[in-house]
Amino acid sequence: MKIGTPKEVFGGENRVAMTPDSARQLQKLGYDCLIESGAGARAGFSDALYEDAGVTVVKTAAALWKEADIVAKVRQPEPAELKRLREGQTLISFFNPAANEEGMEAAKAKGANVIAMEMVPRISRAQKMDALSSMANIAGYRAVIEAGNNFGRFFTGQVTAAGKVPPAKVLVVGAGVAGLAAIGTSTSLGAITYAFDVRPEVAEQVESMGAEFVFLDFEEEQQDGAATGGYASVSSPEFAAAQLAKFRELAPEMDIVITTALIPNREAPELWTKDMVESMKPGSVIVDLAAEKGGNCKLTVKDEKIVTDNGVTIIGYTDFPSRMAAQASTLYATNIRHMMTDLTPKVKNEETGEETQEFFHNMEDDVIRGATVTYKNEITFPPPPPKVQAIAAKPKEKVPELTPEEKRAQEAAAFKAQTKSQVTLLAVGAALVLGVGLIPGMPASFMQHFIVFVLSVFIGFQVIWNVAHSLHTPLMAVTNAISSIIILGALIQIGSSSLLITLLAALGIFMASVNIFGGFLVTRRMLAMFQKS
Repeated sequence: MKIGTPKEVFGGENRVAMTPDSARQLQKLGYDCLIESGAGARAGFSDALYEDAGVTVVKTAAALWKEADIVAKVRQPEPAELKRLREGQTLISFFNPAANEEGMEAAKAKGANVIAMEMVPRISRAQKMDALSSMANIAGYRAVIEAGNNFGRFFTGQVTAAGKVPPAKVLVVGAGVAGLAAIGTSTSLGAITYAFDVRPEVAEQVESMGAEFVFLDFEEEQQDGAATGGYASVSSPEFAAAQLAKFRELAPEMDIVITTALIPNREAPELWTKDMVESMKPGSVIVDLAAEKGGNCKLTVKDEKIVTDNGVTIIGYTDFPSRMAAQASTLYATNIRHMMTDLTPKVKNEETGEETQEFFHNMEDDVIRGATVTYKNEITFPPPPPKVQAIAAKPKEKVPELTPEEKRAQEAAAFKAQTKSQVTLLAVGAALVLGVGLIPGMPASFMQHFIVFVLSVFIGFQVIWNVAHSLHTPLMAVTNAISSIIILGALIQIGSSSLLITLLAALGIFMASVNIFGGFLVTRRMLAMFQKS
């Protein structure tokens, strides 16, 4: 079978759905690869590079659509391109099925099968085909670069002979794939980065990347992102009001704001209002990654960069991945290649035992079915929910607060249990000492020393047990316990009539004391090393 990629006809689109490297991988799957002449030029891939990779360069788009069994492209196909579809042909592309009913009807009428890359379900097995995440990653990175290009200062703080430069403050609204990419880029450039998201489970991810998560003083159980395909759910009006109030508080302090909040098949929520823009400092920058769906900022103009009366630059470009065409094409072509791998399973010949790979549009496969919007003269959008769901976090169980009476009862029960345990241990210890004393022929002097030893061990253990754990390490706890036993035993023996025993006891007390006090001193110095002040 032949797979072909035409030149993108959408104005300003520089990406291409097939690269020389991805073509080599597709050929290993058994496909002949076609490319329209000049299709990869704007992404840095010349026709000569494709020819070196074994790709056939076709002069016109019409010839490519006619010859290819499978067509892979980037942008939603134009009406003129849909007319070129034929019976049994497969189109793999971004398709926007939720707002492209005419396109689906046209594909249905032609009998073509359409796989929409933005409909790939967000499950673990399909991550390698998740083109939305690939492009969002690039958009988040590029958003910070565009912001830096329009921001008049350094991102990182500097102290120079010419003066002190404070670090830039960056707020990222929405910590999805694009948001996390923006956070990573911003922190690596040295900016003080803040991030907000309605999904509480992303706070740990944000903080692990060196940014500060913005929490709201508002109690509302938000649905886990894994339960909604990795996207945020719609917030209540009360939560949205608290969110806007927090943004109004932060707006005057922020130098750069990057908004990424977008829920599929919905208009972008308005999160950055006109009064917030007016409260920002002159020279501040807003990059609105949701501009294609109306924008998160009230003043965003789609595909334009504007400067407000108070000197705030608002960037509403919708082609961030296309501005990094070489990288975006490489990632997108890899997503397409992985999709083709799933569409080309290995088939074993029962007679010969040989394995071959053949194209098979398996509608029983969760990923392929989820991404298919038309199949055999039928519209299959919207797809059923995948059989394999993302694992959402278990709902947090609220621990009920105890009443004063319950707390007292709990403390009394714990005290009784502790007392019972100590009494039992003492009884067992006394019984063992008594048992040793009842052994026939046991000298009285041995019993005297044995009782002193047992009491020393007991008292030394009790002394160390009550020391706060922050004051010593586990190793010190053991050595101090032994040293305390030595000291107690030596104190009893220091009054002996024998000069040798007295000297040995004094030496033991001295050395054990050095061990205990020196250990505490060293531990204190070690703990001080981890304190900021």
